Amino acid sequence: MKKPRGIVYGVEERPPSGITVLSGLQHAGLIAVILVFPLLVGREAGLAPEESLDLLSVSMLVLSVGTVLQALPGGPVGARALSPVVFTATYLTPAILAVRVGGPAAMAGMTLCGGLLEIALSRGLRALRPFFPPEVSGFVVVMIGVALGSLGLRTVLGVDTPGGAVGASVAVALVTFAVMVGLNVWTQGAPRLFCALIGMLVGYATAAVVGLLGAVQVAPILAAPFVHFPRPPRIGWAFEPTLVVPFVVAALTSVVRVMGDLTITQKMNDADWVRPDLAALERGVLANGLTNVLAGLLGTVGVSTYTSSIGLAGATGVTSRRVGWAIGGIFLAIAFMPKVSAVLLAMPRPVVGAALVFSACFILVNGLQIVTSRMLDARRTFVVGTSFMLGLAVDLFPGAFADLPSGIRPLFSTPLVLGALSAIGLNALFRLGVRQRATIVVDPRQPSAATTDQFMDAQGARWGARSDVIDRATFNLAQSIETISDSCEPEGPLEIEAAFDEFSLDVRVSYAGAPLELPERRPSNEEIVASEDGQRKLAGYMLRRHADRVEASHGGGRATVLFHFDH
Repeated sequence: MKKPRGIVYGVEERPPSGITVLSGLQHAGLIAVILVFPLLVGREAGLAPEESLDLLSVSMLVLSVGTVLQALPGGPVGARALSPVVFTATYLTPAILAVRVGGPAAMAGMTLCGGLLEIALSRGLRALRPFFPPEVSGFVVVMIGVALGSLGLRTVLGVDTPGGAVGASVAVALVTFAVMVGLNVWTQGAPRLFCALIGMLVGYATAAVVGLLGAVQVAPILAAPFVHFPRPPRIGWAFEPTLVVPFVVAALTSVVRVMGDLTITQKMNDADWVRPDLAALERGVLANGLTNVLAGLLGTVGVSTYTSSIGLAGATGVTSRRVGWAIGGIFLAIAFMPKVSAVLLAMPRPVVGAALVFSACFILVNGLQIVTSRMLDARRTFVVGTSFMLGLAVDLFPGAFADLPSGIRPLFSTPLVLGALSAIGLNALFRLGVRQRATIVVDPRQPSAATTDQFMDAQGARWGARSDVIDRATFNLAQSIETISDSCEPEGPLEIEAAFDEFSLDVRVSYAGAPLELPERRPSNEEIVASEDGQRKLAGYMLRRHADRVEASHGGGRATVLFHFDH
């Protein structure tokens, strides 16, 4: 793993204690606004103030456990990365529906079932690998960034509040965003590392100056006790068959989101990133499933990884998983200190919106880089383009989906859900008819480099292969055809077969004639100058150097050369 430029502390590096703790506080501040989700469910359930306080405290315990699980250094659970978890709107809507149908017990029981489904899916990701190629994973990341940025802009502009945002709110958001961006772009050291935290503090101060953080907002902070020992609500657990579809959709969407977020963390930490580490994704999905089982047992809302925090880590350059331990410790402490959580919950809306837009910028660009890392043919272009437009339709034309049957309405609830499910489904559809092997015949007397180039480019785009691997294979193929034609006196045409899967590309050249020599040692300059045999050996040596593995065989009058390229 090669650390990219811009990353100050990589995933396995150990930042100084002060930087670790302050980075944890920075993430905790960004996560804090989502703590309102359990309170919304508590309000829907009609919980008393003391019960709501307990629900908030146990909810923070869930966040602590989930974040630490993802940051574990080893074992079968966790992505071994900085990937904080947070309560998600994916589970919030089904949770509120469950409370209305069967009370808090139904919400708890169905959230537990959603976690169990995530655990089951984590064991089958390898079988599902063909349905999550990089362009689909990258598209999911793009949609996460779009959804995050849209939420941030809605928060800043007051789209969902009566009368919209006032000028003071927009001004606070602009000041907060400007401070974050300015420190990130034009400074180094501590100001850049803590640009988001500094920006949020400036946002608090600006909101207080313009009157958005006054006595009404401060009152809950003053009223909250300093110390409170949480007690899990005694609500029981219930299974509601009518809620199966919403919670299945929530679990599936959560899995896709975790996979997308962890793909970002992997790419962010490795300059030589090629493809998602499937084993890490499995461990990450398993950790999220276990966390949701805990959320169900404790009677709170389901969780997923937090894309904003991952974007923040990329923006600041601190991606060490040890920050995850700090975040877990902070939420563990806050679970017993309601006054501190009240301060976080009082964060002004424009400050929240600015932080979300700031993080979304990095997520969106990472997703685009993943999509464009592969060659895209017409099939993949339609998968990405159609899914993107369908996802945007949820936000652009919400009324078009309002009258859908309640059973399938969750599929059209957010751009991420509809976009991701569309991409997965279209990818499965367009895979029909795609051959993973292709052949071409070349006349050695009149070899055409243009013909082989077109063949490899067309197949690479059809398979969604990396362009650098196709370029290497095309070079080797052209050089091998030229060498065989000049040196091996082939009888008849050269038969070329290219075979691809997500992890390798094999190019096989077969012909009737003398075998091609592929020496492991470079011939000396004297050997090269002295005879054509030395030149043939040099050509064979160079062919070996440009492939990850080369095999040559000869039998029955036919010779075969296999070039293997890791993908």
